[in-house]
Amino acid sequence: MRLLVVEDEVDLADALARGLRREGYAVDVAHDGAEALERLRVTAYDLLCLDLNLPDVDGLELCRRLRTDPTLAPGDDVPAPRVLMLTARDSVDDRVVGLDEGADDYLVKPFSFAEVSARVRSLLRRDAGRTGSELRVGPLRLDGARFEAWRDDRRLDLTAKEFALLRYFMAHPGHVMSQERLLEHVWDEHADPFTNTVRVTVGTLRRKLQHDDEEPLIETVVGRGYRLVDAEGGDRP
Repeated sequence: MRLLVVEDEVDLADALARGLRREGYAVDVAHDGAEALERLRVTAYDLLCLDLNLPDVDGLELCRRLRTDPTLAPGDDVPAPRVLMLTARDSVDDRVVGLDEGADDYLVKPFSFAEVSARVRSLLRRDAGRTGSELRVGPLRLDGARFEAWRDDRRLDLTAKEFALLRYFMAHPGHVMSQERLLEHVWDEHADPFTNTVRVTVGTLRRKLQHDDEEPLIETVVGRGYRLVDAEGGDRP
């Protein structure tokens, strides 16, 4: 999943980014509202950790534009990013205003990283259509909190990037994912788009998911990309 941390306190922004990267997310950082808008115009993020008090364009205005400005739309087949608003304002009125402007959740400073991480997982599960603590697709089970994944009773030995890639596939079972979309949502801005990193990582993940005579779970759709087989839901567009 590709996240954008929008926070003008540099130390806090860096700490959030480091912690979220350790959990397998691809994370970019913006230190003011104007920079965040520039990033949102070129990248389809899955979630924003958005500070309310920002230079140039504050968090409320940025959230408002995110919901109303067509130049920030990620595309017809990609949902708008979830917004976790981070702020020192703790009154009920402030929370109501933030939620009314389009925030999906609201976290008051100071907060623990563990709570940020839990809120992020919760918001991302909403788009996956799940409400529990785990993602399940066919024989696959993934626990983002414990950083563990299984196929049936077999625990999968995955690198951080393979885990992030599997999490994105499991959030969109049955959907065909182009290499460009995977690169945008699983890797961060430092990834080289001209390398074969997506193909190589998909290949290693596919081999780890399938042992011996097990059914393959990731299909190659020639000319379009890759798809995680959705045994329960059938093929999707």
